[in-house]
Amino acid sequence: MNKIEGGLIATDLKIAFVVSRFNEFVCERLLEGALDSFERHGGNKDDVTVLRVPGAFELPLAAKKMAESGKFDAVVCLGAVIRGETSHYDYICANASSGIASVSLETGVPVSFGLLTTETLEQAIERSGSKAGNRAVMQLNARLKWYI
Repeated sequence: MNKIEGGLIATDLKIAFVVSRFNEFVCERLLEGALDSFERHGGNKDDVTVLRVPGAFELPLAAKKMAESGKFDAVVCLGAVIRGETSHYDYICANASSGIASVSLETGVPVSFGLLTTETLEQAIERSGSKAGNRAVMQLNARLKWYI
C-alpha cells in the first residue's frame, strides 16, 4: 500500500498571509501565532509575504491574486468577523467563506480558512491566542500537513 501524507515541516515553503485590518487587535494576534508556528516548524520569515486588506470581504480576491502569482506554495487567510446588531455579519461571513473556499478550487493552490466568525469580542480574543488557543496556528499546521 502506498501512503502519502505531509508533516509539520515548513522548510523552503513560500507562504502568503492575507490579513484583514478590521478587528486589527485580534487579527494581529492570529498573525503573530501563525508566524511563530511557521518558524518553529523550520520556515524562514524571508519566505513569508503578508498582504493586508481592509476587511474579511476582501480576503478572497486578495488570496486569489496571491495564489495566481505563482510565487507561493500556500495562502493563509486571517481575519475576524464579530456579530453586531445587524445582518451584515451574516453576509460578510457567508461571502468571505465561500470566496476563500473557491480560491483553492480555482487555482489549485492550498488556501487556509483562518477567518474567525464569533458572536462576541471575548470569543474572538479566546480563539486568537487565549483560552481556546490560536486558530491561525491550527490553520497553518493544517496547511503544513497538507503540503507534500
